[in-house]
Amino acid sequence: MQRLVITTVGTSLLTNQIDKTSDEENFWSEELLRTAHYTDEMMLYSEQLIEIIEDLKFRAENQLNGDIEDFRKASAELNGIYGLYNNEIEKAKSDHHCLIYTDTAQGRYCAIMLENFLKSKGINNIERLYSENFSTNSNEQFMQGIANLLPILKQKICEDYQGYTICFNLVGGFKAMQGYFNTIGMLYADEIIYIFEGSTNQIITIPKLPIIIDKLQVEKYAIPLAVMDIGQVPISWEPANKVPQDWRTCTGQKIGLSIWGKLIWNECKNELFSQDKLLNFPTFIKQLEYESKFEDDYKNTSDLSKRIILQEKLAKIAHLLINYRDGIGALRKDDALRLREYKEKPEIEHINITSKELKISCQVINNNKLSLRYFGTHEHIYKKEGIKK
Repeated sequence: MQRLVITTVGTSLLTNQIDKTSDEENFWSEELLRTAHYTDEMMLYSEQLIEIIEDLKFRAENQLNGDIEDFRKASAELNGIYGLYNNEIEKAKSDHHCLIYTDTAQGRYCAIMLENFLKSKGINNIERLYSENFSTNSNEQFMQGIANLLPILKQKICEDYQGYTICFNLVGGFKAMQGYFNTIGMLYADEIIYIFEGSTNQIITIPKLPIIIDKLQVEKYAIPLAVMDIGQVPISWEPANKVPQDWRTCTGQKIGLSIWGKLIWNECKNELFSQDKLLNFPTFIKQLEYESKFEDDYKNTSDLSKRIILQEKLAKIAHLLINYRDGIGALRKDDALRLREYKEKPEIEHINITSKELKISCQVINNNKLSLRYFGTHEHIYKKEGIKK
C-alpha cells in the first residue's frame, strides 16, 4: 500500500554542519537559535547571519553528495526517511511526501534543500507545506500556525490521500513541533517514527492508538465550536466562554479555538453536521431564526454532504451576525454568502450555499433579524416561494 509520509522539518541540515569544538562556530549555533524565527525580510538586516547560513548551506550540500551514512548524519529528517525505508530509498518513489516547515528563512532553506535532495534520488511526489507566520517567535504565533495547518492536514489525510498508509516522520523538526504532531498523529497517523534513544539511526515506530473522542461531550458545545472554527468571536459572547478552557484561547477581546479545540472539533464536526436534526444556531444567536419549512427541507435532504455544507454555512452566517453590529450588512458584503433580493420578489432574499446549485431563501425582519425559510436548489426555492422566472 502506498504511504503518505509527513515529515516535520527543523534546521538540522544547517546546525549539523557546525563544528562543536570551535568557539566561533558555537557562536554560530547560538545565532541560528536566536534568529530561528527570522523571515527572509528580517535576514536582510544581518549580513553576518547571511554569511553564516550560506557557509552552512554550502557544507550541507557537499555532505548530501556523499553516501547514505553522510545523508543520515546531515539531516534528522533524512535519517528518519532512510530509516523508514531501511536505506532502500528507491522504495520511496511510489509514495507521497509532505514536508512541514515553519514560515521562516531557515525553515524554508532546509525544506528546499530536502526537496531538491529527494528529487535527485528520483522521488518527485513532494509537497512543501507551511502556514503563514508559523514560527517559534511566540507561543501565540506558533499555536496559531499549528491550528492553521490542521484543516490542511486533515484534507490531505482524509480526502486527498484516503486509503494510503499515513506515516508521521517526527525525527526532525523543532521539539515543540514534534510534541504537537505526536498528538495529532495519534488521531490521524497509522504509524509515527522516531530515532531510538541512544542510537544514531535505529528507527522506533509507534503504531496508531485507539483514541476515541467523547462526541456526546463535544455535542454540548457544538454551536460555539462551529462558530469559532470559522474565526474568533467577541469575548462577550457567553456561549464561547462555556467551552472547556483547554479548547479555547483568548487574545485581547477575542476568543477562538485552541489547537486542541480545532483538533477535537475537526474529528466530530461532520458527524454532528450530518445528523437528522439541524444544530439550533438560533438558540445562541438572537438575530437568526428557522422557519419550520426550512427545518423540513434539511430533514428531507438525504445527501449527507449537502447537510454538512449547509451547517458549515450556517456557522459562517452566525459568525458574521455575532461579530458585526450590522450583521445583515456584513452578509450582503460577504463574497461567498452574498445575501441578495430576488428581483422578481424583493421581500424574499437568498444566500449562496454552493455557488451554483444550493441556496437558502430568507427574509430580513426589522432590518436586524434573518428568518431562514427554504433550503434547496434554485428550482425548489422558486417553486416554494412562488417566484416566477
